Amino acid sequence: GVPRVALGLEPLDLAACRAAVLDDRHGAVVTFEGVVRDHARGRAVTRIDYEAYESMALSELEAVLDGVEAEWPDVRGVVHHRVGALAVGDVAVVVAVGSPHRAEAFAACAAIIDRLKQTTPIWKHEFGPDGAEWVSDRP
Repeated sequence: GVPRVALGLEPLDLAACRAAVLDDRHGAVVTFEGVVRDHARGRAVTRIDYEAYESMALSELEAVLDGVEAEWPDVRGVVHHRVGALAVGDVAVVVAVGSPHRAEAFAACAAIIDRLKQTTPIWKHEFGPDGAEWVSDRP
């Protein structure tokens, strides 16, 4: 199978992530793809280099999923994130959630991506015509 959490250089497989959360008890599957866009905070972006402290990032991604699955016991989640140089339009992160009901699936999916951005040691180095800048989604 597909691992619950993954971090790597290769393009992400949305279909595999979705399939990993399918279950005969689940009436809802929600997926989220975070895509590199051409702007951020009023600046043009041409690419983003993602870096991670791999062992800690994988451990934190597991902790995020454990927390969400404890909060919504019938939910199953998967989160895969890329590292390395990504161009505009590339998928940087995939979150997939399966649940018996849609409300829980949407809430759990949102919680996973929000918590991931707050706690996981993955950093963005954005590049654009004005130069490069390290950015963080953490408060």
